[in-house]
Amino acid sequence: MTKILLIEDNQDVRENTAEILELANYEVCTAEDGKKGLEVAIHTQPDIIICDIMMPEMNGYDVLLHLSKDKTTSSTPFIFLTAKTEKIDIRKGMNLGADDYLTKPFEESELLDAVASRLKKYSFLKKKISKDIEGIHQFFNEVSVHEGMECLSKDRKVETFNKKDFIFIEGDIAHTLYFIQKGAIKTYKTTESGKSLVTGLFGPGQFVGQLSLLTNKGTYRDTAKVLEQAEIFKIPKADFKTLLFSDKLISNKFITMISNDLIDLQEQLVGMAFSTVRQRLAKVLLDLSKNKILHTSLNKGISISREDLASLMGTATETAIRMLTDFKDEALISIGSQREISIEDKKRVEDIALFG
Repeated sequence: MTKILLIEDNQDVRENTAEILELANYEVCTAEDGKKGLEVAIHTQPDIIICDIMMPEMNGYDVLLHLSKDKTTSSTPFIFLTAKTEKIDIRKGMNLGADDYLTKPFEESELLDAVASRLKKYSFLKKKISKDIEGIHQFFNEVSVHEGMECLSKDRKVETFNKKDFIFIEGDIAHTLYFIQKGAIKTYKTTESGKSLVTGLFGPGQFVGQLSLLTNKGTYRDTAKVLEQAEIFKIPKADFKTLLFSDKLISNKFITMISNDLIDLQEQLVGMAFSTVRQRLAKVLLDLSKNKILHTSLNKGISISREDLASLMGTATETAIRMLTDFKDEALISIGSQREISIEDKKRVEDIALFG
């Protein structure tokens, strides 16, 4: 049963509102002030919160602010109840992240319609979106239909890029977010001395260019180059900003979609910084093997240039080659005729990655 938390200091309003919701088959928890309401929200994890603005102990604005900082409640639909109709009060609540508001006194139908609408939207945004073109199209289409975002572009196409094609170049105007349907993409930065530093390897189901779209410069931070023939879906910057800075639930869903496990990447980089070269090679090989971004179609070996491998390890190419030779001599890996790398003893490579 859907659980609703009602925070209201007026006993008559609280009891009458709770009765309306209970008769509509909702489970209702109540709190008589903001402080208690905050405690109940964190403890019970309701599906939706209805909260008065002007209350003792803690007002509705503060309740919403505190809930938005807690990851367990930050995306919970939130409806304000207010006896004030001044636009400044309504605007303040919406700017803080409220999903809707009801002005007291309200009709029974207004209350039930507002709750049903928020729950329907929340249900849609909780659905798991597949990391493929169909899933991305589904997300865009449903957001357009359910949220009235007709401004989202309709003509969304997949474009094919060949090996060694550039998707974008460092310093270019950042105007597009790219989703990889098929293939492999390398991003890298070029140093003043002309050397390349690989900043990422991306494959099907991942996005490229999102951080560049958020920078004040408005240019791409690095260069994206195709490693294997790729099918790329383009999302215009206007759509990116509309989804990112719109309704908080849509924004949260969109951010989750495009994040590409950036937290995992950050943890990997910290770990690499304190690892030996031998550990770094083991970690890079395990990551590439797990992600299957650069696997060849014939034997599932990892197809990557020694320069790119060295860049991912943060070492010189000669050092990376020498370490690969050591791994081969120890029967940890094998190297195929096309220089593809296959892990032969995964357990020992995992031990090296952990313990050196």
